[in-house]
Amino acid sequence: MAQFGTAQSHVGAISAEIDAGLRAHMNKVYGTMSVGLLITALAAWAIAGLATTTDPALAVAQISDSKYLTSLGATIYTSALRWVIMFAPLAFVFGLSAGIGRLSAASAQLVFYAFAAVMGLSISSIFLIYTSASIVQVFLITAVAFAGLSLYGYTTKRNLSAMGTFLMMGVIGLFVAMIVNLFLQSGVLQLAISAIGVLIFAGLTAFDTQNIKNTYIAHAQSGDSEWLGKAAIMGALSLYLDFINMFMFLLHLFGNRE
Repeated sequence: MAQFGTAQSHVGAISAEIDAGLRAHMNKVYGTMSVGLLITALAAWAIAGLATTTDPALAVAQISDSKYLTSLGATIYTSALRWVIMFAPLAFVFGLSAGIGRLSAASAQLVFYAFAAVMGLSISSIFLIYTSASIVQVFLITAVAFAGLSLYGYTTKRNLSAMGTFLMMGVIGLFVAMIVNLFLQSGVLQLAISAIGVLIFAGLTAFDTQNIKNTYIAHAQSGDSEWLGKAAIMGALSLYLDFINMFMFLLHLFGNRE
């Protein structure tokens, strides 16, 4: 009986240690993701500010009654460079995912922050299209929805792994539809893409949160702090992408245009 009690105590101690480690791990994931979102927001706002002007003397092209593009804005938004800027974040994601094994945790974090800045450049045009109040409002709506969905993914006892494959297939289909609509410029198709996109990335938020949690629990006793650090970066990347995509699709649906 004494041995049984000792074994129970040992198991309980391990369980408590894993719980504490999981909380620290998730805090790092959310913290890294939040810094990434802040970098993206600041980069998008700063670049949009440099790309536009209200002074006709500095203008290269007019975009509204009182707003003009500067030479930088024309280069970013109207030249062939816009295609490079559009797909640069995708290249970062693939590069970080493929090279995470060769990077240290600190290097991976720096690459993630560089990616967040490039994403800010890529989406900075939203400040030309939508009102600032509308952007802030949709951002807050996204934050509330994301928090609820992520909390569900963390706390639910339901296994969401089967949903993951279906959602990833949905992402691929969504990406193809977006590429097609770059040429079709269909408002109806864009509306459908945005609505479906919100649902897909809402589901992925819950799925990715549960996956991050389960991955940590499966490797918690390995003692490999470097691996766990990289896992936190990749977890932050997954949730960051869920947040950004959900925000962009909601903005397309509910944003007030300039």
